[in-house]
Amino acid sequence: MQITKDTAVEFHYTLSEAGEQIETSTNAEPLTYLHGTEGMLPGLEAALEGKAAGDKFSVTLEPRDSYGEYQEGLIQRIPIKHLQGLGNNKVWKPGMSAIVESNQGRHQVSIVKVGRFNADCDLNHPFAGKTLTFDVEVVSVREATAEELSHGHVHGEGGCGH
Repeated sequence: MQITKDTAVEFHYTLSEAGEQIETSTNAEPLTYLHGTEGMLPGLEAALEGKAAGDKFSVTLEPRDSYGEYQEGLIQRIPIKHLQGLGNNKVWKPGMSAIVESNQGRHQVSIVKVGRFNADCDLNHPFAGKTLTFDVEVVSVREATAEELSHGHVHGEGGCGH
């Protein structure tokens, strides 16, 4: 089966910039998404269109097709209590990434400066402004279920949980 609108897709990827690997899913669970619902980077989704399980390919995306151009002046002071994702670290430090919930959803931010109660955060995605290369291996493609289509995302084994 080929990847088309309303198919559930699983794939592994290795992400790199200028030949240097940034992250990979190859030692973890594959990434899943519902094709054609704008839940994937536009350029990556376009490159996946028409592919099938077992296909391997590379695609290089300009910022406009991935995380967007870097925008100056997107520094915002956020109360530390609203930053998520500290993990096993004891304190927030400049250069770390955090997740922030807003009325527009979840956003990844980069810590620029940390005070006692607040942190100055760069609201640009950490990959904004970067030309990125994705090495992709399509693991599986199937028709999405009616429930997945109504929820707008792929469900894992055992259902959705909401």
